[in-house]
Amino acid sequence: MLRHLIAIATATILFSNSLTLAQTKPPKPPDKFPPSPLEITTPDPLLPRSLKDKQPLTPQERQKLEPALDALNQEAAAKLQAGEQVAAFEIWNRELRLRRFLGSLAEVQALSRVGAIAWKLNDGQEVQYITERLQAIQKQAQSQKKNVPIDLELWRSLGEAYKNVRSSKLAIEAYNQVLLVVRQQNDRAAVLATLKTLGELHLSWFDYRKAAPIYEELLSLATSVGDRVNEVTYLQQLAYIYEQTSQPQQSLNVLNKLAEIYVNENKLTEIPELKLAIASDYESLAKKDPNLLLEAFNNYQEAYTTAWQLKQYVRAGDALQKLIALYRSQGQTEEALQASEILVQIQAQAANFYGMMQAYDQIGQLYLERKEFPQALTAFQQGLKLAQQLKHEEAYFTGQIKKLSKAN
Repeated sequence: MLRHLIAIATATILFSNSLTLAQTKPPKPPDKFPPSPLEITTPDPLLPRSLKDKQPLTPQERQKLEPALDALNQEAAAKLQAGEQVAAFEIWNRELRLRRFLGSLAEVQALSRVGAIAWKLNDGQEVQYITERLQAIQKQAQSQKKNVPIDLELWRSLGEAYKNVRSSKLAIEAYNQVLLVVRQQNDRAAVLATLKTLGELHLSWFDYRKAAPIYEELLSLATSVGDRVNEVTYLQQLAYIYEQTSQPQQSLNVLNKLAEIYVNENKLTEIPELKLAIASDYESLAKKDPNLLLEAFNNYQEAYTTAWQLKQYVRAGDALQKLIALYRSQGQTEEALQASEILVQIQAQAANFYGMMQAYDQIGQLYLERKEFPQALTAFQQGLKLAQQLKHEEAYFTGQIKKLSKAN
């Protein structure tokens, strides 16, 4: 009996100690990310042999596997259509695991297709799995011997796949590899296509500095063969790039070429907006070289007169506003007043009553600067009439009129 009690007590102590140890032992932290479903190595019934068999498929085996994988793709698409997204990607991942047995190109093209769907559905984890697999294929392609010709179609497909999962930097790496080879091959059409893709990718990342030399080269290539349509397109793109990067001199070079083309082709409707941009660049450059201010004046005036002739009253108003601001910055109040009076007429032509009201306010302020109070009062009274019609800024104009009435 005593032995029995001792045995029970001993067992209780041992159990208690083991329980304490179990409680104090820290739990194993879970994996940050579950393993990629694209790396599962369980044998698949669609394969004629075990996955451990590294021998390539025979032509007959490939011929049998391809339609089976196409069927998996269709099955996954049907699941997604039915709202079963998780089940759909389980099937697609199985398809992707098996596609690698058809070669790198077939696998990359499938990864690209499914990656585009995953991105559209905002499935970040699936996009990550696909991106990692693409990188593994890229690494394998880069490890090929130097004397083995590069597989251009594979690298293009890698670039496209990276684009589909929005990995622009990786896409740029892939297309730069393509560009290097097609340049060596003197394949002009391929160089053009690759440069266009690279330019778009840099712009998608707002990397204007890297986009600029690419579009400069595209412009040079288009000009060399007299491709006027693309020449204009690349000039417009460069004008935008140089505007975004605050490079007025480079912008001017591009805009002047565009203006020359528009004049030669009689596309006068494009001129006012172009002259406004040119004038703005000269105004920026005039901060360092005041002699260029005259060019800014001339181009603003040309933008205004051309827009007026073409009945582009909104554009004409924009040009006059820029002119008035420039006149005022130079202390040329009389010229600013004359331009403001014309601005009232232009805004009336455009039926822009808010613009007319602002123009009258501007005229009133200019007369105040010259201490010509009766003329200022008249301008503010005209502004008030419009403000009352618009039910906007009535208190402001009323206040200006009261001040002037007291002063008088």
